[in-house]
Amino acid sequence: MKRIAVIAVICALLFGCSAPRRAAHKAAPVIGITAGGVGQSRVGQAYIDAVCAAGGVPVILPIVTDAAAISDMLRRVDGVLMIGGEDIDPKYYGEAPIPELGEVNAARDTYEDILIHLCFGAGLPLLGICRGEQVINVILGGTLWQDIPAQVPQSKVCHKAPEGETAMHKVTVAEGSVLASMVGSGDFNVNSFHHQAVKDVAPGFKVTAVSEDGLVEAIERIDDVARIVAVQFHPEKMLADGDTTFLPLFKWLVAESQK
Repeated sequence: MKRIAVIAVICALLFGCSAPRRAAHKAAPVIGITAGGVGQSRVGQAYIDAVCAAGGVPVILPIVTDAAAISDMLRRVDGVLMIGGEDIDPKYYGEAPIPELGEVNAARDTYEDILIHLCFGAGLPLLGICRGEQVINVILGGTLWQDIPAQVPQSKVCHKAPEGETAMHKVTVAEGSVLASMVGSGDFNVNSFHHQAVKDVAPGFKVTAVSEDGLVEAIERIDDVARIVAVQFHPEKMLADGDTTFLPLFKWLVAESQK
């Protein structure tokens, strides 16, 4: 018994009294995904899968219009992905609606208005997709084309694919942009599911990709107060179809959210 006790003391001195420690594990960043829908909060599975593929932990941020609740939600995430969806009420950029304006969602407009300002003030990284790009641009001081066919009739590019189809057109990514650092500069084929687009770019942002008809396809602002990249097309749908060209956008968001 005495010998066993001595061995126990030696083991305690050498290894400590507790069980062997596991290697330290750095938690993956939590990415809040904004929701869409009227009278509900829904997120397409492709957005969730894209965040997972990039190494993030996705959580859905439901549509609420209480600033305190939105602030509490944002304290629990490391970065935000803003998804596509309904049209934005043109009152946010000082215009009256035209007949071709689509469905708007007042609750979602209010929710994202508050959310963007809070993210901007806190320096949370943002990745915007489709409406996400448009609403970021509008809330931070830019404007939109309310309807491309009505207001940009010279455009010959199909920007809104029929339901269930993927219309492919080219975009040109600007050399020296953050987007180019992710995927390279030059021409890329992308999908297209929108009838609105960025018109006047918000202060502090720069255009980093355009389509063949000159419409804005990507914007970004990377400086001391903001880490924002946004695109008009749908990289999450491309990823769901097996095209990983724009997976680096989601990896950028995850990497920025770890800082």
